[in-house]
Amino acid sequence: MTRFTFLFLIFTTLLQVTKISSRAAESLYTIGVGIADITGPPVEVAFMGYARMDQRGDGLHLRQFSRAFILDDGHERFVFVTADCGMMGTGVREAILKKLESSYHGLYNEQNVMLSGTHTHSAPGGFLMHLIFDLNTMGFVPETFTALVDGITLSIIRAHDRLTGGRLFMAKGEVFGASINRSPQSYLQNPPQERAKYKDDVDKTLVQLQFEDSSGKPLGAISWFAVHPVSMNNTNRLVSSDNMGFAALLFEKKMNPGSFPGKGEFVAGFASSNLGDVSPNVRGPRCSVSGEPCDGVSSSCPNGDACVAAGPGQDMFDSTKLIAKRIFNTAWEVWKGEREEVRGRIKVIHQFADLSKMSTTYVDPSNGLERMVEGCLPAMGYSFAAGTTDGPGSFSFKQATRTTNALWNAFRNFITGPSSKQVECQSPKPILLATGEMNFPFEWQPSVVSTQLAFVGQFVIVCVPGEFTTMAGRRLRRTLQQTINLPTEQHVIIAGLCNTYSDYVTTPEEYNLQRYEGASTIYGPHTLTLYMHHYKRMVVSSQQKSHLDSGPRPAQLLNDLISLIPPVLYDRSPWFSSFGDVVVQPPSEVRPGDTVQVTFVSGHPRNNLKHGETYLLVERLVGDDWVTIATDADWETKFMWERTSTLLGTSEAKVEWIIPGDAEPGDYRIRHFGHSKYLFGNIEPYNGTSKIFKVLSDAIESKEPPNGISDTNTKEE
Repeated sequence: MTRFTFLFLIFTTLLQVTKISSRAAESLYTIGVGIADITGPPVEVAFMGYARMDQRGDGLHLRQFSRAFILDDGHERFVFVTADCGMMGTGVREAILKKLESSYHGLYNEQNVMLSGTHTHSAPGGFLMHLIFDLNTMGFVPETFTALVDGITLSIIRAHDRLTGGRLFMAKGEVFGASINRSPQSYLQNPPQERAKYKDDVDKTLVQLQFEDSSGKPLGAISWFAVHPVSMNNTNRLVSSDNMGFAALLFEKKMNPGSFPGKGEFVAGFASSNLGDVSPNVRGPRCSVSGEPCDGVSSSCPNGDACVAAGPGQDMFDSTKLIAKRIFNTAWEVWKGEREEVRGRIKVIHQFADLSKMSTTYVDPSNGLERMVEGCLPAMGYSFAAGTTDGPGSFSFKQATRTTNALWNAFRNFITGPSSKQVECQSPKPILLATGEMNFPFEWQPSVVSTQLAFVGQFVIVCVPGEFTTMAGRRLRRTLQQTINLPTEQHVIIAGLCNTYSDYVTTPEEYNLQRYEGASTIYGPHTLTLYMHHYKRMVVSSQQKSHLDSGPRPAQLLNDLISLIPPVLYDRSPWFSSFGDVVVQPPSEVRPGDTVQVTFVSGHPRNNLKHGETYLLVERLVGDDWVTIATDADWETKFMWERTSTLLGTSEAKVEWIIPGDAEPGDYRIRHFGHSKYLFGNIEPYNGTSKIFKVLSDAIESKEPPNGISDTNTKEE
């Protein structure tokens, strides 16, 4: 080899190394992931979602978690949080930003923190502050609010403390058998040429953002998928993160072997998207008594029979598990499959908006004619009271109602009747509640909402303050894809129920039919038109690097709130017993597949929400040590509480454990942990332990696999 050839080889090798290093540097972000417990009061507080006052918590099945993800390109920082709660509220976000400001002094702020709720309907309410959303909880519930604020903040702090160099990847896959459109007649109102662009009347694509450190070690993932977490129906009384929350737990269990829920290093967020008309109750709606199909337009049944949709399982717990597995299975296949590296700058923009004061040009797709349209003050239509096939409403309301009723109008007018301008603006919606004109004792629904965009390399995440229907989401994605000139619609990710909650957003065509989603589109028939115009304007402003003002400020409601939830006054144990004593012991011998129940003398669970801890433990004797097998965050356990005497302040807690098929034979015990409150305010911890019982090795036949995560994601024909 000549000296020249040798030097040339060294030079070209160095050049290739330099190119590789340059490419790595270009794709290197600073990233962090964190998780924290946000479980609200599990008893005596109504759940947020189905709007039923009688759906109050009696215990806990799955804990709620907040999962935070931080991205930094060296110039700008972005925080995305997906939280196991019904939705996000402006007041919750403001309180979180205030706590972050005290520690980080502007690093995390109104501009760069994006908070999204999964939309579980089985978590405590009372945190949104606007009157209509907190009615069923009898007003503001400080315990729920504080649990969300403290837990979400802690998840961001934990993500911050774990910041490290890393890379991002995007991947996608189809989820089958997990979703149907619950308002197909509304979807059919959209133009045929538009519907022809899509195979299905729901979005089945799961989009996943993957986080790795610079060595390639997996750190976390966010999977966006559009489906309502309503596998747990409105008869449920146990706090649950529902199908999306359980999908997250399955993913984290796979990536964190040996760790308990919420305790592993790998963080898997499953986040909401344009789920407005998407149901997991894939067997569809039927009349509950006759079993006959419901009316397709009004979702009504003869003789006052309820029209209710059912999931794929034998009961709501089984349906939750099945839907979660189908979502998880796709997410897992996506994780292992082909992916696209995310490269480029991060840019986050935010602006408050008052849609009632907006106007824009609308092109009617039926005839191509242009006209000016404007937003309305918030209002709810008659069909809002009808509920959905996932959770029917009360009284005799029907979906697709476009006319008023004298009796209900009289009831409405007794509170506040709509102005003639509002009636015209919201048409053809018959107004049941003129919420935008009702300000006593304070604002009923938000007049100002938070809107936000995060540009992450070649992708953009759109924070929308409500529930966009399938086609509404598609139109928004398509508009922004064309504006930014992105390769596909999937490069625009809709983060649902984000920063503010303002009910639904339908297309104008869907609005005209006035099913539940249209009746709950509060800013009028052109709510979507205005959002599309607004987000497009934000994108253009970012492209042109022009100034984007902060917009009108939302109402400050914290000092006006009303709370009618009675506090815990005192606890008392029955005569000749103490807190933690066992009332009902487990059987001496059990087998895998059996259900073990143990009942304890209990204090009130609201005395301490046990964040990062547990109300129960299932333990197995290994040698001389008791080893934890399950906590109250595991699928196999349930924690149920019952007040035995209101006057005396006595109560009992029942712990239930369904023994998994792969449970090791041996000696087991169940423990309960709680706090009791004395009459004059002191709160003291207690615990109780059951007698030892044996799990035998001869299992009963079980339909579920030992690891609990099969149920393959079968492709639909």
